[in-house]
Amino acid sequence: MRPILLHGHIRSLTRVKYNREGDLIFSVSKDNKPNVWYSHNGERLGSYHGHNGTVWDLDISFDSKRLLTGSADSSARLWDVQTGKELFKWNTNTAVRAVAFAQGDKKALYVTDAVMGQKSTIWVVPVEDNVEDQTDEFMLKITIDGPKATVAEWGNLNKTIITGHDDGTITVWDAETGERIKEHRTHESTITDLQFTKNRATFISSSKDCTAKISDAKTLKIMKVFTTERPVNSASISPIKPHIVLGGGQEAMSVTTTDQRHGKFEARFYHLVFEEEIGRVKGHFGPINTLAFHPDGTGYASGAEDGFIRVHHFDDDYFNFKYAEEEMIEKEAVKSAA
Repeated sequence: MRPILLHGHIRSLTRVKYNREGDLIFSVSKDNKPNVWYSHNGERLGSYHGHNGTVWDLDISFDSKRLLTGSADSSARLWDVQTGKELFKWNTNTAVRAVAFAQGDKKALYVTDAVMGQKSTIWVVPVEDNVEDQTDEFMLKITIDGPKATVAEWGNLNKTIITGHDDGTITVWDAETGERIKEHRTHESTITDLQFTKNRATFISSSKDCTAKISDAKTLKIMKVFTTERPVNSASISPIKPHIVLGGGQEAMSVTTTDQRHGKFEARFYHLVFEEEIGRVKGHFGPINTLAFHPDGTGYASGAEDGFIRVHHFDDDYFNFKYAEEEMIEKEAVKSAA
């Protein structure tokens, strides 16, 4: 499985995402230029110029026409994907840590950081079809009393907003009233990533506490736990197989002071049901910060501290591979049927 290496960023990656069809990859990093690439061959289509600081997060509209980004330059911005034109800018008092389009793309959220006396806040804003009608007025403001939110996503049918926090807590908010519906201390340390399954009934969260966990989106009940010996910066669930992929590694500042062979920069695959590791993919020269499965499950992309994105297209062997426990269950089923 030979990866395609994409080098369009000069600093470490913060987020990579496929669009819905999977033909495009969008990436942001600690430099100030979001990029877009063809996923099948790694050709860069272009960059989006305007931000003046680290871009922490991105999201793509359902029809892949618009891009939403959030940055440390105290702004969230809306872009035309095809032309690279900045369509609108939401100015904020602090850095924007997370952004997400709602289902239907009629509204979006962005989350601002807790610094300079400001509390971490979730802002819900309308997204107009006609950009000339766009305003910076918000529909809902949720002020977070407690540890800041590091990740945020819309729940199913836009009824809820789910946030992960600095102390390992996951919170479910009512997307209409802003009330806190449910809260659970899922992790022991900062939550670094949160990605939903396709039906949005469950999600996987990763944390600096060296675990990734799958939780029920309504009850926040923990269903599966995947444990490693290093901080986990990102986790993604395959849409077609019972597999998850985790990425992470030592903190960048400590890598140079230790034996780099023990940096643990591989992407690690686990069986979703049995919670056991089934494979590793090496390649990055720094901690993996972000991971995303292709929407049809044929590959995945990883972005790391080394500034590279590695796009992997799975070999045929991956689709024919059967975990030992799966084979045993299949044999037992055949015996029972006989």
